[in-house]
Amino acid sequence: MPQAAPSTVRTAPAGPSSPTHGHSRPGIVLATVCVCQLMVTLDASIVNIALPAMGQALGFADSALPWVVNAYALAFGGLLLLGGRIADLAGHRRALLSGLVLFGIASVLGGLAQTPAQLIAARAGQGVAGAVLAPISLTLIMVTFAEGPARARALGIWSMVTAGGSALGVLLGGVLTDLLDWRWVFFVNAPIVLVAALLALRSIPAVRPQRTGRLDVVGAAFGTTAMTVLVYGLMETDRHPWGSARTLGTLGAALLLGLAFVAWEARFAAAPIVRLGVLKVRTAWVASVIVTLIGASMLVGFYFCSLHLQNVLHYGPLAAGAAFLPFCAGTMAGSMVAGRLTARFGGRAALTGGLLLAGLGMLWFGGLDESSGYLTAFVGPSLVASVGIGICMVTNTSMGTSGVAPHEAGLVSGLLNAGRQCGGSIGLAVLSTLAVTATRHASESGDTPAAALAAGYDRAFVVTAALLGAAAVIAVLFVPRAKPGPKAVPQGEAAAAGEVALDEARDAAARR
Repeated sequence: MPQAAPSTVRTAPAGPSSPTHGHSRPGIVLATVCVCQLMVTLDASIVNIALPAMGQALGFADSALPWVVNAYALAFGGLLLLGGRIADLAGHRRALLSGLVLFGIASVLGGLAQTPAQLIAARAGQGVAGAVLAPISLTLIMVTFAEGPARARALGIWSMVTAGGSALGVLLGGVLTDLLDWRWVFFVNAPIVLVAALLALRSIPAVRPQRTGRLDVVGAAFGTTAMTVLVYGLMETDRHPWGSARTLGTLGAALLLGLAFVAWEARFAAAPIVRLGVLKVRTAWVASVIVTLIGASMLVGFYFCSLHLQNVLHYGPLAAGAAFLPFCAGTMAGSMVAGRLTARFGGRAALTGGLLLAGLGMLWFGGLDESSGYLTAFVGPSLVASVGIGICMVTNTSMGTSGVAPHEAGLVSGLLNAGRQCGGSIGLAVLSTLAVTATRHASESGDTPAAALAAGYDRAFVVTAALLGAAAVIAVLFVPRAKPGPKAVPQGEAAAAGEVALDEARDAAARR
């Protein structure tokens, strides 16, 4: 789904017919940003299939293994808005190349890690680099392509790359882990970084930034620390009950840090990374809530599907990765038809339908057990859930970013991206604890190890389906109604995804 950050907020908008930078090679710019975005989305899930091998090789405790996923998501989501501001101050080319170098170094260090702490630190480093790269990619599309069909088509292509990146990551992780070694899920980023850097040097001019200011480091520290403490407290509830002093103290500290972040951004920050007033726009806050639930569902779904295939059905890494091919295809298909569905039925109907479809697929996953066959019990829910995810990701982001003033679309895009990442971290923390508890109870009741694991994973899938159902209810109640209009449909489904949602949200904003 399209993701941006505040760099588009503070950059003067292009004229109606010409790009801001006047790039002579817009196709190479699009290729550059797609490679960067593919890498940062792919790395959110590429480690999933390799988790059992990592845990065994480095001696991870079961409760610590989710931090391999969460360290990336927390650093990425928590620093994303600050990353956009860095691009404002340093310039797009310099910030992009710096982010690529950092991503490459962190990836190599991850591949060389000898302890759990080293691996988690490397994943956090990748997340920091991703927080710099992701905002720039959409900003470059906005300043390279003139508003209209050209920009909508570029956004549609980029949306499909983003939507398919997570699913492709699981597949590639399985191939690399089985044919080479789990360390190659990190080393593979080195050639991707090199390709992206060469494309950037060729296509992105070294434009001196026109805006000056300060980084809101204090705000970023408050926000990221609050999320980290919250996730840590949630993940520890399997060992420390909810009513224990440790859990209550940890969650209380997270709440205080969150309140400090809000107070700092609202009253004290000279250049806040988040202008909280933007959330007064209905489409902005609704999209932010929905994308948080989508992020939790996606990350949890990939995580537990990967573990079920390997720990319950005893698939090897290659077979487990290949098992996600239907999920990859379904996500791409859903993102491609999102614009056409929006044009025909309206954004609210398309978004609600996608959420319900994704929830149905996750509920179907909740029936997996140790005797489930791949074709009979895995392909079906994979296709249903992935098509729904593709539809709701593209539709929700288009709705959220188009329903605000043009100069704040980048800020809302950054909030959506941060919400998706942080929602995934919180969801994984909560549902990992629920799964561990359900597995322990099933084991104490006499189930076999595989059956007990399946019972825990099933609990997580059912709760994930409930989250998507709640998101669908929110969409029905709060997404503004807009009549579908055939005139909004440009040629091609990818362009329709951006153009139709844009017109629809503008109508909704005008009615408010």
